[in-house]
Amino acid sequence: MSDLLYQATLHPQQMLTNIAPFMEKMKQLAQLAHIELQDFQIDHIALRINDEALAELARAAWGEYGEEISSAQINGRPIIVFQFHPPLVIETWEIECLELPYPVQGKRYPEQNWEHIEVVIPASGDTAPAYLDSLMKRYPNMAKAWSQFDALGVNVKLSSPQGAGERLANPTIALKWQGVTLKIHPHSLKQVIESERGGQ
Repeated sequence: MSDLLYQATLHPQQMLTNIAPFMEKMKQLAQLAHIELQDFQIDHIALRINDEALAELARAAWGEYGEEISSAQINGRPIIVFQFHPPLVIETWEIECLELPYPVQGKRYPEQNWEHIEVVIPASGDTAPAYLDSLMKRYPNMAKAWSQFDALGVNVKLSSPQGAGERLANPTIALKWQGVTLKIHPHSLKQVIESERGGQ
């Protein structure tokens, strides 16, 4: 069955080979936003898949690269989280987790590939607008870049995704540009998962 993943270029071996150009584009987006990526933890990396059967195959295949630590229903679809063993090393970063969202019914991505990384930037605020305000005050260069996003083609989305049982608010700011998305939030995915288990 892994042949189907290979045909879709979604097998982990192919995805890991293709990660360099994705990360180059991500660094370009971070520069536009005046975010010094090397100063922060890349919490996790996520891919996008349009077909539920392929998502099931990918779930089994990525299980050989780490341990499944969460399966949560968020916005009506499963989101699976794997903890890499060992961590995925990309340049100077050690990425601990992979997020595998199942497809949203009625929505199709133009390309099945790597989709986003999430970066932990500590700041206060339990809602996305409050968190954004805190970031703007803490990082004035980021605040200056914000006013130019429309001209640069950077789309911004604020959200507060939360799975059932999560006790830790983790508002998210998503910056989308040329097919990749950089998400910023105050807590790591592992901390949020721990909150489901009463760890917070």
